[in-house]
Amino acid sequence: MRPHLEFCVSAWSLYYKKDKELLERVQHRFTRMFPDLRTLSYADRLQSIGLWSLEERRNRSDLLEVFRMYKGWSRISFGSMFTLSSVTTTRGHTVKIAKNRCRLDSRRHFFSDRVIDRWNRLPQVTQHIIDSVSFNAFKSGLDIDLLLSCWVSFFCTMPRDWLGKTPPE
Repeated sequence: MRPHLEFCVSAWSLYYKKDKELLERVQHRFTRMFPDLRTLSYADRLQSIGLWSLEERRNRSDLLEVFRMYKGWSRISFGSMFTLSSVTTTRGHTVKIAKNRCRLDSRRHFFSDRVIDRWNRLPQVTQHIIDSVSFNAFKSGLDIDLLLSCWVSFFCTMPRDWLGKTPPE
């Protein structure tokens, strides 16, 4: 089922939130088929199975496609869709993409515009991942980076007494 849900996700992206939720319900229903996991929340079921939500996988696929284009491993050239930013004093990695202004709201959902913010938000520690020489090295480094960012956001949203005691101030 997953190949059908993820087919050409870099080329098309859902525009409306209701469409994203409708597609996510397919995976939601699949995770309820495991009898041991039925009582858990959807996020807990995904974590115990080892899956990401479809939105997270679409975002990952977009980043992988930008990396292919940047390295010249795609049929579409990087220069035809993006221009590298000339500003080098910003935080993060050195391969920042310049963001063009768009007049139409629908334009922001095209691949060439929706992926720029995500690519530019990659932290500086991913510089060695962006400079990697193989696609699999980038993919595994990105997965580790995304997994770590998920853990950091998880622990930042935990209540202060999640271990039963409040840390010293």
